[in-house]
Amino acid sequence: MKAKNLSRILHGLADPAIASHSQRFFKTGKGEYGEGDRFLGIRVPVLRQQARRHKEMALDEILSVLKSPYHEERLCALLLLVEKYRRGSEEDREAIFICYLDNTRYINNWDLVDSTAYHIVGAYLEYKERHVLYEMAGSANLWERRIAIISTLHFIKSLQFDDTLKLSLQLMDDDQDLIHKAVGWMLREVGNRALSVEQKFLNRHYQQMPRTMLRYAIEKFPQNQRLAYLRGEV
Repeated sequence: MKAKNLSRILHGLADPAIASHSQRFFKTGKGEYGEGDRFLGIRVPVLRQQARRHKEMALDEILSVLKSPYHEERLCALLLLVEKYRRGSEEDREAIFICYLDNTRYINNWDLVDSTAYHIVGAYLEYKERHVLYEMAGSANLWERRIAIISTLHFIKSLQFDDTLKLSLQLMDDDQDLIHKAVGWMLREVGNRALSVEQKFLNRHYQQMPRTMLRYAIEKFPQNQRLAYLRGEV
């Protein structure tokens, strides 16, 4: 079984020192966003290398790895899904998209979302109805909300900004800092391609935006402009 073989390989690459650091970095303590997650201690470039080596793995085998209690195994499985999506037929891509959304309970940390959501969800929805993103943005699941906004990075790269802006408004009052950061990041990405679009949005909404969201959104602005936004003087 290829899933078991990949798992054995990953466990053989484990580094307890890296794992210990990752436990702290990804906030796995009681009451933290990654509570209870377990780590092997494997760097992302190594996981990407393994994903490339196992790119022929079948979807059901990948799903088996995705259900692992170990963070790095789940990330490797998700990177495999991205690789499979990139090379797949339209039928393959639809199956991967459905698989991704049916298993969001295993996509349960920010790096798992950020490495994959726009490559799969955003890419699949580029020429399709996008109501699922708005449903996810209203989810009680933090990671589904993050998937919704991060998926729009694919649209941003195609100079399609409307969904990013609409979802940013929907998530404006979210109570999670990880959502504030994600929204601010996506607004900054909009500004990297169309500064006037970002500024128009900010000028209308910046006084209602959580501070972290605003800081992320204006990170690349000139200092005097950043200060003006932060002081409410725009």
